[in-house]
Amino acid sequence: MDASEKKRSAAKAALEFIEPGTVLGVGTGSTVNFLIEMLPSIRDRIERIVSSSRASTKLLQEQGFDVATLNETGDIDLYIDGADESNKRLQLIKGGGGALTREKVLATSARRFVCIVDDTKLVGMLGSFPLPIEVLPMAQELVSRRMLKMRGQPIWREDFVTDNGNHILDVHNLQITIPLDMEARINAIPGVVTVGLFADRGADILLVGSDSGVRELRT
Repeated sequence: MDASEKKRSAAKAALEFIEPGTVLGVGTGSTVNFLIEMLPSIRDRIERIVSSSRASTKLLQEQGFDVATLNETGDIDLYIDGADESNKRLQLIKGGGGALTREKVLATSARRFVCIVDDTKLVGMLGSFPLPIEVLPMAQELVSRRMLKMRGQPIWREDFVTDNGNHILDVHNLQITIPLDMEARINAIPGVVTVGLFADRGADILLVGSDSGVRELRT
């Protein structure tokens, strides 16, 4: 089974968590795109829907959904999104697609966060995938210097601007042994909008697509 099929199987398994009357938050990325394709089959279960990016909003609208804002819905029942890495405690690295700030807002607003990945994303320690940090443009060099002091190698994601008008630094070569601590330390740097560590608000359920089917992990 190739990676796309594993992602598709994890996305399909997530549909079972969408109960009648759900206010649903939808994330961003290749695995979520499979989910969005499937949502019309359970349209009658979705009360309202919120998206973490312009890209996902466009795809949802193409499927005939009216996309609300979080300010309109208040807290949401369920948030479904992918991840770039997850450890066994369901702490995540997210932001490869650049939507990490809005993703973290929706995850924090959700009663339940279901994360959908293929089995290559499950790791023993976070950090092999470069850690994205959304920064104010004026703070890019400041944050880069701070990350060098933390023994990371920050690289500006050139020719990319977030939906919020900011820049992203992808920090390579970090060994994230205590994700909660690193998330707090990076978030405390002036000019950081969000770091792509989802440790304080990790996933509640991880659906892992593999050759042998979909495995469910819970915190």
